[in-house]
Amino acid sequence: QVQLVESGGGLVQAGGSLRLSCAASGPTFSTYVMGWFRQAPGKEREFVAAIRWQSGYGYSADSVKGRFTISRDSAKSTVYLQMSSLKPEDTAVYYCATALRYLTNPQLFMSSSYDYWGQGTQVTVSS
Repeated sequence: QVQLVESGGGLVQAGGSLRLSCAASGPTFSTYVMGWFRQAPGKEREFVAAIRWQSGYGYSADSVKGRFTISRDSAKSTVYLQMSSLKPEDTAVYYCATALRYLTNPQLFMSSSYDYWGQGTQVTVSS
């Protein structure tokens, strides 16, 4: 069973930066996609970014495009989310997730496509 552990969340002022990390353990050799989602209070979980593990090709939501960058270190089985120019509306619990099968482009954006989830890390952006 794959285990995911996020870190790097915290409190930051608007305009600041944070880097989230998600370390995977277990049978990670079967990872196809890793993604980041977020959930703000009273809102549904939403897609933030995803990366195809083998190619390193990344995708991001329009709301974070140009501000957030997803990357991975295959040797460390770790995925990162570099967040810059943070806004108060980025405040949420951020979750990483992994899919152990190929996902089509539409499936990448759907939380139901992912097999395992981390416990989440809180990101709070003050105005």
